[in-house]
Amino acid sequence: MEKLGGISVFVEVVEAGGFSAAASGLNLTRSAVGKTIARLEERLGVRLFHRTTRSQSLTEEGRFFYERCLKALEEIKIGEALLEAGKQTVRGKLRVSMPVIFGRQCIAPILISLLDDHPELELDLSFNDRIIDLLEDGYDLAIRNGPLKDDQDMMARLVAHQRLTVCASPDYLAKHGTPQSLEDIPKHVGIIYGRQDKHRTWVFPTDDEPWRQVQPKSRMRLDDLATICDVAIEGAGLVWLPCWMVREHVAAGRLVRVLKDVRPVIFQSHAIWPRSPVMLPKVRLAIDALVARLPGLME
Repeated sequence: MEKLGGISVFVEVVEAGGFSAAASGLNLTRSAVGKTIARLEERLGVRLFHRTTRSQSLTEEGRFFYERCLKALEEIKIGEALLEAGKQTVRGKLRVSMPVIFGRQCIAPILISLLDDHPELELDLSFNDRIIDLLEDGYDLAIRNGPLKDDQDMMARLVAHQRLTVCASPDYLAKHGTPQSLEDIPKHVGIIYGRQDKHRTWVFPTDDEPWRQVQPKSRMRLDDLATICDVAIEGAGLVWLPCWMVREHVAAGRLVRVLKDVRPVIFQSHAIWPRSPVMLPKVRLAIDALVARLPGLME
């Protein structure tokens, strides 16, 4: 502790601009400050300050040591704050933005379940597929699918890997046959996801090339995944959807997964939140719950 005390006095001297100003700020005598710095220099075996009768200035070694002392003291502050945060009751309003269908089916149930054990927690959930500005719009947390843009103002944590799968209804497969390979997909009818005159190309990783692009024949383009799933259940054609979205339909026999031996596209889902030295307990609780429970919903 004496060593840490010497470091804090040293940092105060640098930032105050001299021994006298530092002594005033620390409520010590100038002599006590001078002795502390002298003991620190003796222990380190270097001179930290150039001293004259009127001023003190950092030596090269002093500047080097000062920069590292700042980092060390900041880490100590963060550690103290994290310990204090761990003692706090999870309370207050947690504002979360998430994609509409993924949020409704996977994210929201996990977050809502937290209310049972945390009576002082409130949830404000927003379902929107557009990319929002957390700082400008006042959100504590957002869920993003796919690659993240580099943003120095944000922190991120991986919460799940999503897999895409090709499915069709039993009726469709009985009438048109079951595709056995990627070469069969263009022979089949599909329901395509599209928005603003752009459609999602079906792609699959292969050993021979990074991505193999294939596309079924289609007369139907929809911009809502839930509707695409509903239409597929009615027998309209093949669909290419996230596994979590079709899991219950497959279990109930309404849809059948095909091309199970083909490697699926896998993409990441992240939780992002505004950068801060200390994570709020409500944010930590939500992220930990998603990390623990989301992967089990992705198969």
